[in-house]
Formats: sequence, C-alpha cells, structure tokens
Amino acid sequence: METYSSSTKASEMVLVDKYIPDVKTELRYSTENNFTGKVIYNFKRAYLRYGTVEKLKKAQERLKEKGYSLKIWDAFRTVEAQFVMWNVYPNDDFVADPTKGFSNHSRGNTVDVTVIDGNGNELPMPTEFDDFEAMAKYDYDAEKDTEACKNALMLKEIMLDVGFYISNTEWWHFRDVDMYPVEENFVPFE
Repeated sequence: METYSSSTKASEMVLVDKYIPDVKTELRYSTENNFTGKVIYNFKRAYLRYGTVEKLKKAQERLKEKGYSLKIWDAFRTVEAQFVMWNVYPNDDFVADPTKGFSNHSRGNTVDVTVIDGNGNELPMPTEFDDFEAMAKYDYDAEKDTEACKNALMLKEIMLDVGFYISNTEWWHFRDVDMYPVEENFVPFE
C-alpha cells in the first residue's frame, strides 16, 4: 500500500548533491544524449524530495562500503518533459503516458541510477540507460551469471532494502515507497 508522506521536511524538493555530495550526476535529459535526441529540461543538478534523498543516501552509504558509488541519470522531471518523451516514444512499458496521469519522476520520488567504481567508471550492466530491449528487464534468467546481471541485482537489492520499488522493465529505475504530490510548477533553484 502506498503512503503519502505528511512531513513537510520529507516533501520538500531539494538538490540531491547538497545531502549526498559524493554522488555523481549526469542528467541525460539535460543533454541530447538520451533516447529522444533532444534536451528535455534545462537544469544540470538532480532534484528529489528530501524523504527520497534520505533513502538514496542510505543506498550510497551501502555502495561506498563496497567501494562503489551511485551515478544519477534522471531524478525529478517536469510534467512538460514527460509529454516530450511520450511524443517521441509512446510505449507505456517504458514511458509513462502523461494523458493517463503523471510520471513518478514528476513527483520527485523516482530516480534513474547506475553504479560506478572508485574511478568513476560505470560498472557493466545488462543494457545501457534507456535501452528498451528485453535485457533491461529483471527477468533475464538465462544471463544471471554474467557480471552485468550480478551488478544489476546488487543495485536492486540495495535499493529495495533502503525503501525503493523497482521497475520490472528498467533495471535503472527506482521509485520511493513514499508518494508525494506532482510538482506541476517547478522552478529550478540551483
């Protein structure tokens, strides 16, 4: 059962790197290096709800114990950005249909991440980010023994343990178990 956080502090939109300074951020939708080939939003730093950041910080701490770190590809996403994405790729297995509701990215409680090593290199994963092929799903039984699948399963286990839900279609996509309202009038405050 989903719960909505009633804490003002938990629902506050914050800059992730203010609370997790060692997290690496490469917001793909602030560049043309994404599946749309377009810049989707104009901010370069990741925003999330404070309550979500607290959970992400726990994941970062767990990864640091193993010599790794998180890399954020997407966090808060504007409602307008969701319409751009849907117009390019109208497949609700991978892109939330904004005409049927909002993406959880627009709530500030969802993050797309991978794992990097101590030198900033991405660990092998089953697919690249925003690869909408079958290997992006967590049901890749035939490949479980590969290094990439083990890395994805490690990330999944940590994220589940600290309070996120997984996506069955995208190994990189994690939604906080706590829900927040959609942020429809977001203004970056970098």
